[in-house]
Amino acid sequence: MKFNVESVVGSVQRLMATAQNGLEVIRFGGLTTDVESSPFEIVERRRMYRLRHYFPDDTTPGRPVAVLVPPLMVNADIWDVNAEDGAVGILHRGGIDCWVVDFGSPASEEGGWERDLADHVLAVNSAIDTVCDATGSSVHLMGYSQGGMFAYQTTAYRFGKGVESIVTFGSPVDVVAGMPFGLPYGMVSDVAEFLADHVVTRLPITDSMVRVGFQMLDPVKTAKSRIDFLRQLHDREALLPKERQRRFLNSDGWVGYAGPAAADLLKQFVAHNRMMLGGFVIRDQPISLAELKCPILAFVGEVDDIGQPAAVRGIVRAAPHAEVYEASLVAGHFGLVAGSMATRHTWPLVRQWIDWMDGDQPLPPEIAPMTEHVATNRPNSAATRVVHTAATMVEAGAGVGKALEGIANNTVRGSIELAGEAARALPRLARLGLIQPHTRISLGRLVAEQARRAPLRDLFLFDDRVHTNAAVNARIDNVVRGLISVGIRPAIRVGVVMETRPSALATVAALSRLGAVAVLLAPGSELERAIELTGIKTLVSDPENLRSAAATGTRVLVLGGGDARTLDVPLSENVVDLEQIDPTQVELPAWYRPDPGLARELAFVLVTGTGDRLEAKYITNHRWALSAFGTATSADLDRKDTVYCLAPLHHSSGLLVSLGGAIAGGSRIALARSLDPTRFGEEVHRYGVTVVTYTWTMLRDILDAEVFSAVLRSPTPSVPPTATPMWHPIRLFIGSGMPAGLWRRTTEQFAPARVLEFYASIEGDVVLANVTGVKAGCKGRPVPGTARVELVAYDPVTGQIRTDASGFARRCADNEVGLLLGKATEGIDLSDGGLRGVFTAGDAWMPTENLFRRDGDGDYWLVDRRDTVIHSARGPVFTQPIVDTLNDITAVDMEVAYGLPVGEHALAVAAVSIRKGLRLEPKDVTEAVQALDPDQRPDIVYVVGEIPRSSSYRPSTRAVQAQGRPRPGPETWWYNRESDAYEVLTEAEATALLGTD
Repeated sequence: MKFNVESVVGSVQRLMATAQNGLEVIRFGGLTTDVESSPFEIVERRRMYRLRHYFPDDTTPGRPVAVLVPPLMVNADIWDVNAEDGAVGILHRGGIDCWVVDFGSPASEEGGWERDLADHVLAVNSAIDTVCDATGSSVHLMGYSQGGMFAYQTTAYRFGKGVESIVTFGSPVDVVAGMPFGLPYGMVSDVAEFLADHVVTRLPITDSMVRVGFQMLDPVKTAKSRIDFLRQLHDREALLPKERQRRFLNSDGWVGYAGPAAADLLKQFVAHNRMMLGGFVIRDQPISLAELKCPILAFVGEVDDIGQPAAVRGIVRAAPHAEVYEASLVAGHFGLVAGSMATRHTWPLVRQWIDWMDGDQPLPPEIAPMTEHVATNRPNSAATRVVHTAATMVEAGAGVGKALEGIANNTVRGSIELAGEAARALPRLARLGLIQPHTRISLGRLVAEQARRAPLRDLFLFDDRVHTNAAVNARIDNVVRGLISVGIRPAIRVGVVMETRPSALATVAALSRLGAVAVLLAPGSELERAIELTGIKTLVSDPENLRSAAATGTRVLVLGGGDARTLDVPLSENVVDLEQIDPTQVELPAWYRPDPGLARELAFVLVTGTGDRLEAKYITNHRWALSAFGTATSADLDRKDTVYCLAPLHHSSGLLVSLGGAIAGGSRIALARSLDPTRFGEEVHRYGVTVVTYTWTMLRDILDAEVFSAVLRSPTPSVPPTATPMWHPIRLFIGSGMPAGLWRRTTEQFAPARVLEFYASIEGDVVLANVTGVKAGCKGRPVPGTARVELVAYDPVTGQIRTDASGFARRCADNEVGLLLGKATEGIDLSDGGLRGVFTAGDAWMPTENLFRRDGDGDYWLVDRRDTVIHSARGPVFTQPIVDTLNDITAVDMEVAYGLPVGEHALAVAAVSIRKGLRLEPKDVTEAVQALDPDQRPDIVYVVGEIPRSSSYRPSTRAVQAQGRPRPGPETWWYNRESDAYEVLTEAEATALLGTD
């Protein structure tokens, strides 16, 4: 072998250079470089942040202003890590005035480890005010990763004031659409909830933990960078350009993460996905990204495993009122803001974006409007990742690994989500099964359980304010003390006539905690008759209903509105202001035990109907719990849900389904002051509403207003504007009484949300639910854990149950109309309408007031009430199928069906009102009723101008009947059985059918 002196010398020199550079790295943590940070001055120092102003000596007037926000775990130097080739350097050379929010390290800042998410949002908010005041102009707000989330949140919090545009880099919005590494959302959500409640608030996340955590996210790239550094350790000139960035990533760039802020992040934006759904809370104020209206530019890293592209693109749906653009780069999470990719592409594009915003330059082709993203939990494609990591991984291994990961995730995801639903449902069903007549269970008790379990968790949202479990529970206890001070004791019936508001819920819960009985009355109803019917001696009223309550002569307790409001009626012995009572001065009597209610005891009384059909419906604690847990199970309600209560409390749907289901499911409850479509559209986004409750035709007003439709105007004047549906967070509508046609309109306009229709009998424990929502108008099947049901043959003319040869009741065949019975529970009083010996000797059943049919699939369909069946000359005619059939006609707004007495029998008559801008023809009615048997079709159908509705939004048959009999004319049609068609009712035909008035 030939000896080469030069090679030996070269090797020795390389070894010495390696040793020298290695020693420098060991002593100083890195190589000494001549690269200097960009100059800045600290303009403002506050407890939460320091505000840096870069290049303060540049006083060029009229420059665009940018405020840059770092993520919590990364040092604010991220914006200057590449010095003159970094963010502030490039932007400054582009004529942009740069300001940076520096949160500092929680380890070195006063109270740093106690910071929560709201502290950081309010800090950015304060910094924007400072910069706007100093520069006299609006700012372009920019944020990296969670800093971008802060940018979105802060702009929404201040309703866009002072923000010209938002620019984000790898900032996720829709966590469900893009979980890091393709993990199933259901599993991640549960883990995040556990970590937030039990880990991060007790364990500080230090900078070293953050550094190791980020390096573990991509161990191959971390190992490769270290190996490359060691291999080039002899070549100082090759290492120096990247040395500042290397030191930033290896040690200098990381800061700790305060536990409360981490808990907020995990709860609000991972477990509950509130960046997407809306309703995240900043200092008791609910916020939604739907408030954003300024232009938005989101940088998307195609190979970003932290800010997944699908999650980042969620902003286009979360901010439906904003113009959203994107710039997609083949970069990872860090590469979007630092490194050669950021130097060559990111920051030049940001500069061009600001130039375009100022109107000076066209938008670069790399920036395009963000398109609607189809949600998927799959990670980036294997092909993209292979191309990007070709120098890092073996291509085959990477491709196969990612492909297998995608297959595994998509295969098991459905099983994981189903398992999650089962895990939530089983404890509720088990608890229902354990309830015995002597079990202590009540509304007040469930609220107290929530307060003990999670005192700081949100419970109510009302008037843009959030009330926690602890605050609501304390309010309930204070109301209890006030009620005790004025003589309210257990088992006393107390009327409640209040609008839907927190005070109403607190009153009902306080009466439950006290062991008294809440008699829920509709505001504006027949109060005097209801008081006489229920035997109440005391009313609790809000200020709005005080005058009508006091007019009854009953003692009135006023609650709600605070202690500074004025009342319409002067205080006296019969009018007591509970807000003036100091609860701390009320001594609790020895007999008081909180939440004493037993399952068998009466909890609520509902008053339904009007006039001579006014009825009192009695609900025990067991009956309420049955509906509460049944609703939570059927609707799969949990802590991620926010239930918007349109249904009033005095209606069974509001008390049993809305309030009961939300409390039992641990969901947030958003209270609506009234049915205002515009306010509904705003609050659905602001509160992050996922479930909306309804009664009867309540949703008709919202559908007519089309609050979630955006009008798109064509650039061509001859092409009319078109309406396109906007994204919304609603997944479910739950309630009772929705007509079939309105049901279909709801699912069309609010797709992909579905309708969950309930039927809950007051008599017995029957609860039906149409869980699948496939059959519009169907009441579904019995909810697990509720009473067993049977359908027995029934004669609607005589009102008797039909029996077989042995004398027992005959069960109905499929599609045969019969009376719905519920199996009576142990200890129930059968003296009030109960039945024994129905199918076997000694069995006990409670009949409902409704007639049903059961289809071949086992689903139940409401046919009529026993007392509203029309007794026509051809036999009984049922009203509900007529109503559902007519409501399915596009032109029909609302409808009622009733029996019009003529001689010894009655005619089946239907009145309809027409939707604005549409027209109803006789042929439309003829075609629609083909779905009914000829004997079940209405004899007369006529058009009325308007159909009044009750306080629960049920079309009022009585009000229509009071308007008089149908008159002959072009909008009144009679059913000609010979032609099998509806024809205009003439004077002659009217005389033949109706006789003379």
